[in-house]
Amino acid sequence: MFVAGVAGTWASWRWFVDTATGQRLDEAAFEGSAIGRNTLWRGAEPVLDVVSVPFIVVVLGAVALIALMRRRWFLALQVAVLVGGANLTTQVLKHVVLDRPTLAADVGPAGNSLPSGHTTVAASVAAALLLVVPRRARPMVAVLGAGYTAVTGVSTMIGGWHRPSDVVAAIMVVLAWAGLTTVLTALGTPERTDAGTGSSGTTVVAALFVVTAAGSGLVAASALRSTRDLLAESGSVTARDDLATAYLGAGMGVVAATALTFAAILVAHQVASGRAGSDTPRSRSRVPAGTHVPQRPPK
Repeated sequence: MFVAGVAGTWASWRWFVDTATGQRLDEAAFEGSAIGRNTLWRGAEPVLDVVSVPFIVVVLGAVALIALMRRRWFLALQVAVLVGGANLTTQVLKHVVLDRPTLAADVGPAGNSLPSGHTTVAASVAAALLLVVPRRARPMVAVLGAGYTAVTGVSTMIGGWHRPSDVVAAIMVVLAWAGLTTVLTALGTPERTDAGTGSSGTTVVAALFVVTAAGSGLVAASALRSTRDLLAESGSVTARDDLATAYLGAGMGVVAATALTFAAILVAHQVASGRAGSDTPRSRSRVPAGTHVPQRPPK
């Protein structure tokens, strides 16, 4: 997961920011986001207004409290690492590490906006909540968290705040940090629950995520190919229908990236938390004192 997240973040920048064709594709979707903005913004604005520093503090405190109430002290530290690390990484990448070179004459100069800060906040707090709730509740939390992340990411596009690559890169940053926290989970104390608890729900939700990612990914790939061919033929995308196609493809790309990310986090954390400490004495069945244990007769 960590490697996939790092690779996905780099690929988003390399393909859509550091190449002229990628910038034109990203810009076509960005311009297409103006279609229907006056209407869609009524729903998008309240979603984005929620995201703030106080919001992060409140949610982080809530998820830490859940972890402490479950007596999962190490888990409380993990969610702090996940949320803090992901959001700090996004700000450092955006303002220090990455830049946005001027490569396409028809794409105006602008400062780097990759990754999206709002999307990072949404995805990281959703992933943190997924980590701290009991095993049985995680499939439903994963669905709700993925939905919230996708809606937030698309809302930044509706408002003209971010390009599609910014949103996808933010989701990949969270995937990378979730991968690190999953390793920490595997090293921690095992959950006191039956190994099969929540397994059927996890399988169903993970399958749902994969199907969603496949369907939306196909739409995104088709729209991307159509926009790329149009750019190769005419050098620009100006028709309303063509801009709408690019915009739709970008939105579906965000949905696909979100679905795959939360499927990976859900499955990996379920496996890691179930196996954590499985080879340690604490994870073995204990026999109450005074209980007679039959001995195998000698051969």
